[in-house]
Amino acid sequence: MSAAQLSPAGADFSMTVALDMRRVNQFGYGTYIRNVVRSLARLDHHSRYLLLGGEEQFAAELPPNFQRVAYPLPEASPRNLYALYWLLRRHAVDVLHVPHYDWIPQHLPCPHVITVHDLVDFLYPARSGRRLQRWLKYRLIRRSLQHAGRIIAVSRTTRRDIERTFGISDRVTVVYNAIDERFLRGHASPAEREAVEARYAMDAPFVLYTGSVRPHKNVVRLIEAFAALKAELAGTPYVALKLIVIGDEVSRQPALRRAVVRCRMQSEVRFLGFVPVDVLRVFYDTASIFAFPSLYEGFGLPPLEAMAHGTPVLTSNTSSLPEVLQQAALMVNPDNVYEIMRGLRRLLFDEELRRNLIQAGYAQAARYSWDLAAASLREIYQQVASTGPHAFRAAAGAGA
Repeated sequence: MSAAQLSPAGADFSMTVALDMRRVNQFGYGTYIRNVVRSLARLDHHSRYLLLGGEEQFAAELPPNFQRVAYPLPEASPRNLYALYWLLRRHAVDVLHVPHYDWIPQHLPCPHVITVHDLVDFLYPARSGRRLQRWLKYRLIRRSLQHAGRIIAVSRTTRRDIERTFGISDRVTVVYNAIDERFLRGHASPAEREAVEARYAMDAPFVLYTGSVRPHKNVVRLIEAFAALKAELAGTPYVALKLIVIGDEVSRQPALRRAVVRCRMQSEVRFLGFVPVDVLRVFYDTASIFAFPSLYEGFGLPPLEAMAHGTPVLTSNTSSLPEVLQQAALMVNPDNVYEIMRGLRRLLFDEELRRNLIQAGYAQAARYSWDLAAASLREIYQQVASTGPHAFRAAAGAGA
């Protein structure tokens, strides 16, 4: 670790950590980055943190040991090869934290830490894209992970996937995610509910799905299961039940629209696209069921968000979801449409099960904390920084 740095106010800092903030405005990565920074700001007043990105990317008030550093270069720019090197060196950075593997840091003067949220690009790759491009991406990411001072996996499942996919088992530490603090502000007020209900014409009970709509999220099977369920709801209080899908890029997944037409659910399934968090909180509050039959998750935040709002959750019995949700959700085989349908029907009509899952859900969502995650991250930064730049460069050269 370098000698203690001085702040403009003259305070001694034990280490300097740079955080790549360039994706803070993205939906998934942004949740991670914002909450890590907020929690570190509450926890650590003895280290200096450099937030690399645009000045407009993080509006929260932060203590003096957090400094915004303009770094507007896009990740794909070749200028990163020298610009980032000199920026880190000029600020005597001890550790760089890259909160995802989609950008591959190279030629650095200090150790780097990488967070791996999932390996969906390798376990459920898109059908499009050239094989050579996928192979090259694999090689570059594997090299970056091999040279990382530490790899942070967001679940034990993700850690296992890293070992199986890249053959890396050492230097991988599990640090669990948590839900955004905005979902912990209690239930929506009656006025908030009325406003959202009026804006979105929510005049019927509904099953809710939120998140990405990429193929591995299994939304097509959810639509098919919902269609089968609707056939059994005549004469029940749920005869008008709807399925609401909140997720961006629906237009890029035509299979979803085709499934709706094929199942004759055009008037029963609604795609709302992206909604702000304050609106999403109301949807969580008022949904009859939150359904999340994903085929693969590295962690899976949406079910926990729903649990924090007292909504019973149906989810998959695969990947990290049993690990993260444990007994607080009804789990089904996501490959079986009729098992998904039976789970939805059970959650509608089994009042005892609903009560039990709601109470278990509150407790499960509360188990995860960004403050606990930040404490673990700070310890990782200290351990990695203690290796020093010379040890880092020697290890990187040996692994090349």
